[in-house]
Amino acid sequence: MTPRAARALAHLGEVDATLAVLALWCRHRDGSGVTRTTGDVITYGPAFDGLGLPQQVGLVAHHVLHVALRHSARQASLAERLGTTFDTSLFGLAADGIINETLILAGHAIPRPAVTLTALLAEAGLPAQSAIAALEQWDVDRLAMALHRDPKRAQRLRDWGKTKGFEVDLATGPPEDAGKGQSTSDWRNHVLRAFEAGRKAGTGIGRLGAVLADLAPETVPWEIHLRGLLALALTERPRPSWRRPSGSWVARMADAEQRGGPVPVFEPGRQRLDHLPRIVIGLDTSSSIDPQTLQLFTTEAEAIVRRTGAEAHFMAFDETVFAQLRLDQTGWRHLRDLPLRTGGGTDFQDLFEKARVIRPSIVVILTDLDAALPPAPPFPVLWAVPAAIADPPYGRVICLVDQR
Repeated sequence: MTPRAARALAHLGEVDATLAVLALWCRHRDGSGVTRTTGDVITYGPAFDGLGLPQQVGLVAHHVLHVALRHSARQASLAERLGTTFDTSLFGLAADGIINETLILAGHAIPRPAVTLTALLAEAGLPAQSAIAALEQWDVDRLAMALHRDPKRAQRLRDWGKTKGFEVDLATGPPEDAGKGQSTSDWRNHVLRAFEAGRKAGTGIGRLGAVLADLAPETVPWEIHLRGLLALALTERPRPSWRRPSGSWVARMADAEQRGGPVPVFEPGRQRLDHLPRIVIGLDTSSSIDPQTLQLFTTEAEAIVRRTGAEAHFMAFDETVFAQLRLDQTGWRHLRDLPLRTGGGTDFQDLFEKARVIRPSIVVILTDLDAALPPAPPFPVLWAVPAAIADPPYGRVICLVDQR
């Protein structure tokens, strides 16, 4: 046990049974710089010794929750999703806000000034009623995504965090642990045991476990669903061809002729692919697809198209298709600069007619589906919508929002 944390950990066991149990599965080290968390390792900096005992206990509890809630691994996963637009300080603000609000409600003293969830939501202009309601509504992934959505707001929040004494205290670990250390499933079991101990003791955060959205199992990001659906649609499967025999039938036929045996039943061969799979991406410019979601969508679609060798065609439309672009190696970058008109109505008929000429393997339409649907087209349709809706009469639906 590290000398810097030994006394605080001993006192933590007296005031919060849940955190004391969780702390047993963390690794505690002395180090330089600020006190920080990396994976399941908490490293205590020199400034830790200058805090009073209540603040030391609060800081230990803060980092124990970083570990238990798998914030390092979840930060790495979100960084993979957002790519170069990811900002560790925004994820850190979301994680610290949720943890600090939880600890204050549980009666812990934390070093001040500090970022709290209610203050962060108020500064960001996001809806929240009370501390309990905010903890019930927001988990760190969903909140961090919301903070990244508007670049101007993101910069304002970074500046605001500095006024609150915020420093990044969370290092990015391998996504989902990458086989190192304790797994996420291990920690879920640890958390269940620890909160049961806290519930029985009636002290600390054990009384709050049922309200914390950040404890809920993570949902699969919509990009993963999109990846699977596109890969399935664009992967061409060889089809039987009765014009040519299979190789195994030719071998058996030759053997039968040589031995004078019975002629084997004819087996068809496989038809060679005579065209590339094609995807049409339709963007309804009258719908409410925000820039961040559009970027995530096009990045995922580009990766799938490159992996499958498919052709991709982009069509922007409202009542008619007004912009059409084939997305070759450089075409994806041009999407960012493509002028799009907004404010019109929506009609899918012209989009379907132009897509029919291309003979696509699948048509993916980013839309809010706020329009009458024409008859079903002769190709698969995937509706990508910004909010949950009732299923349309045809096509698959994927909601481009993390439903947590």
